[in-house]
Amino acid sequence: MRNKTGNQTTRPISPITSIPSIAPITRKLPVVCSILTVVFILSILIALANGPSSISIGEIFAIVSGDEATSSTAATILWKIRLPRIILAAVVGATLSLGGMVFQALLRNPLAEPYILGISGGSAIGAISGIMMGLSFFPGVTFFSFLGSMLTLGAVLVLAGGRLSTRKDSLLLGGVMMNAFCGACIMFLISMSQGPQVQEIIYWLMGDLSMASSSNLFLLLLCFPCFVVILILARPLNIILTGRDSAIAMGVNVRLISAVLLITTSIMVSLVVCQSGLIGFVGLLIPHLFRMFLGSDHRLLAPSCILGGGSFLVLCDVLARALPEHGEMPVGVITALIGAPLFIFLLWRSRQ
Repeated sequence: MRNKTGNQTTRPISPITSIPSIAPITRKLPVVCSILTVVFILSILIALANGPSSISIGEIFAIVSGDEATSSTAATILWKIRLPRIILAAVVGATLSLGGMVFQALLRNPLAEPYILGISGGSAIGAISGIMMGLSFFPGVTFFSFLGSMLTLGAVLVLAGGRLSTRKDSLLLGGVMMNAFCGACIMFLISMSQGPQVQEIIYWLMGDLSMASSSNLFLLLLCFPCFVVILILARPLNIILTGRDSAIAMGVNVRLISAVLLITTSIMVSLVVCQSGLIGFVGLLIPHLFRMFLGSDHRLLAPSCILGGGSFLVLCDVLARALPEHGEMPVGVITALIGAPLFIFLLWRSRQ
């Protein structure tokens, strides 16, 4: 594509900076949500059926319906092992992709994702500290991880001077610097660790869903009010992206809406990161993918990211459990192996 002066130009990978619609939403929303809901249900059934011990779809429905003729071993695997892990994967995927959508819109940066503000770095420092102290994963490591991410977010907000609506560059640069500082602290802590702690730390840093259990899933319930807040604020977010002055003229409190979206997103991301570790590319890839095909209307993008991100991570976790001949690999490895080539393809496609 060439501009008026004949120079070569490129299109952005997805139209983050295009003006989204603020007109009443069309019938596209129920159609897209219906299709993605079917995909989400299918991904859950695939994850329930596959693993070291295969369970047929018929057995799954029999166990769910309470048929006493089914194997007690299969029922135990389904309820105690696979279902908690699938719930964790679905909520983590939905949260990271929705968080990526919000950060990319608020910061007007196509590379923004939930970890850009240093949330991951702070969470990792807290988790590693908990592991080195010999605490149990829940509540010890989880609590320290969440505390670390919240302290980092507070530091970034202080660096931005609290003016979220007009100083996006300060917020972004503050987050990048905090991430770099946290990275140095993480390397220092790893160098101080010994023996089995190192393997546990590395698995956490690469994203691991094997810690899922029915006893610690209740924390994920706190993510759903955050989903609702973002879905409700999708239209004001569209209006803000039309321009600050026009948004104010239309009665939108730009500073308040931006602050609520930023803090809500950061809290829900912290809630999942402290349980799953660092899982990359979900918050980067899924919003770009849907934005490319569905446009930039956040009323449509938000539910699509929730359902699509959840399905993506559930299926990635199936691969993480199935690919190694013995044991399993961290799911963050799978998301990187799939996400990086796919993101390069989207980048290449946008340049054609």
